[in-house]
Amino acid sequence: MSTRAHGKATGPVAGFLENPVVGMAPWIIFSLLVGPGRFELAVGLALAVSVALTALSHLVNRGSSWKLLELADIVFFATMAVIGALASEGTLNWLETYAGEVANIALAVIAFGSMAVRTPFTLQYAREQVDPSLWHTRGFLRTNYMITGAWGIAFLVAAAAGAYGDLVLRNSGNIWTGWVIQILAIVAAVKFTVWYPDVARARAVREASGLPPEPTPWAGFLVPLAGTLVPVGIVVLVFDNMWWLGVALIVAGSLLTKTLQSRAGQEPA
Repeated sequence: MSTRAHGKATGPVAGFLENPVVGMAPWIIFSLLVGPGRFELAVGLALAVSVALTALSHLVNRGSSWKLLELADIVFFATMAVIGALASEGTLNWLETYAGEVANIALAVIAFGSMAVRTPFTLQYAREQVDPSLWHTRGFLRTNYMITGAWGIAFLVAAAAGAYGDLVLRNSGNIWTGWVIQILAIVAAVKFTVWYPDVARARAVREASGLPPEPTPWAGFLVPLAGTLVPVGIVVLVFDNMWWLGVALIVAGSLLTKTLQSRAGQEPA
């Protein structure tokens, strides 16, 4: 968006910083990086990214409000850094194993908690990208509830996958529970964040014109997810013993992407 009625900073950098995905970047980095022998590195990098992004956001856009997510970023990772510095060896080992799940659960609590108090955390970012006259419209609020909920579900899935790998498989480095499932959950949330606002706007236009609703164009959301099966298959081929599964994922990803792209082209914009 190149102009704003309420006088906020514009440009690609400002637009980048006002995306809620940016606010979740430190958590994603931490949950994927943390593990045995990597706690200090993970929490240090997450804290540095949190502080840098928050400072840059308020430097670029001096009228920007303080957001729940960026404050949670700094408080959580600063607290984790202090705990890690003072913790005994046993506590540090526990943190190295389970801190990823703790971070994912904390984010899920933030997401669903913000919805419970009727202020989904994405709302603070979205309000800086639209005119104030839209802030209290049903479509705008519904869109933010949907996106915030998608992120809450994604982090619950990531937490469950990590917990299964740690508690059941006793292998925090398992390629599926420690990496593939968690990354796919985050990718799905990112894609939904990009895809759903356009769907909501198209629905609102039809409602304003008195036209009946059309089926939700899910193919547009599923195409990039199907495409991720190909790199997942390559990873399985390289790092897992199930070569046949890697080949199957590559073939399935390619065929699904082609099919969904064809279907997406037939769906109404």
